[in-house]
Amino acid sequence: MSDDVFREVLSRGHNPRGKAPRHFADMTDDEASETVAGLDIPRFRAKQLASHYYSHGDVKAEDFTDFPKDLRQRIGDVFFPQLITEVTRQIADEGMTVKTLWRLFDGSRIESVLMRYPRRATLCISSQVGCGMACPFCATGHLGLTRNMSTGEILEQVRVAARTMRDGGMAGGPGRLSNVVFMGMGEPMANYRSVLAAVRRICAPAPDGFGISARNITISTVGVVPGIRKLAGEGLPVRLAVSLHAAGDELRDELVPMNRKFDTTKVLDAAHDYYKASGRRVSIEYALMRGINDQPEHATLLAKRLNHYGDDWAHVNPIPLNPIEGSRWTASKPEDERRFLDILHRSGITATLRDTRGSDIDGACGQLAAKVEDSSTE
Repeated sequence: MSDDVFREVLSRGHNPRGKAPRHFADMTDDEASETVAGLDIPRFRAKQLASHYYSHGDVKAEDFTDFPKDLRQRIGDVFFPQLITEVTRQIADEGMTVKTLWRLFDGSRIESVLMRYPRRATLCISSQVGCGMACPFCATGHLGLTRNMSTGEILEQVRVAARTMRDGGMAGGPGRLSNVVFMGMGEPMANYRSVLAAVRRICAPAPDGFGISARNITISTVGVVPGIRKLAGEGLPVRLAVSLHAAGDELRDELVPMNRKFDTTKVLDAAHDYYKASGRRVSIEYALMRGINDQPEHATLLAKRLNHYGDDWAHVNPIPLNPIEGSRWTASKPEDERRFLDILHRSGITATLRDTRGSDIDGACGQLAAKVEDSSTE
């Protein structure tokens, strides 16, 4: 039954507007080599293309001086169609947070957020256009699901951010993109194939990938249990993040509709099994909402559910909600946040209040896309 439900979740990402143009980032090494050969170009050129793309972040084939001039136009047309185009960006935290709205080939819009910290630079990326999980407090959930993103569309967000960091394109000067989190628009488990292909390229050593450690990649899910179990068998030491938001089924049914298919017991069991399989602690994401899920009884129940497994397997990230304008779902009072965290700590649960980057812009995922969408229909 679980496999049937997983197929149903995957089917929600159907692509009614057609597939994205095939890009070099969509190709396996063998596919790239075959495509090069099909153009009557020596196969070794495929490795040169990989070096341009993954090692240097270059997609302008007209500047590939290691290729004959008469080949560059063909290379650009076949391997590097433009998949994402910047629409607008918002800057916060004295230039240390940059949120970008991208237009895809079919006019769809998605977001990514690049956040710089003293010892790392983290990129939050999207994996779907919109989201079909329908969580009522989430701006992306209000957009609904348009389609899955291709592997190339996912990786293009990473390429641009890696190049931005390398070239000193944000406050702090040149640096290196070190972390990638699939916490942007969409449910990654509902676009499993493209997401996993992207993950493998993100963590592959150059020139076959971006060379970001798999341990610095996080995949977030609302609790698509078959996807969690499939990921556990991939042999990739990526971190799993579960957007729980409530430890009891009655409340979570309201906050996370997918809970009606995979309840809290199934989700937590799968997450704990992922911990045992991977050796990586699971992040439990918990958006704190005033008077909804932030009271002592909610923290006590959460601690009880996590402690049930008898080991230090989870790290809770209580997140001050970045509310949607006009929504009844709003941020907790600071004193309730502190009390919630204190209860977890006294119960032996490792927990850290999430740093809320971008609070002075459209910080919550989907807000910028929704604002631009609304303005375009006025």
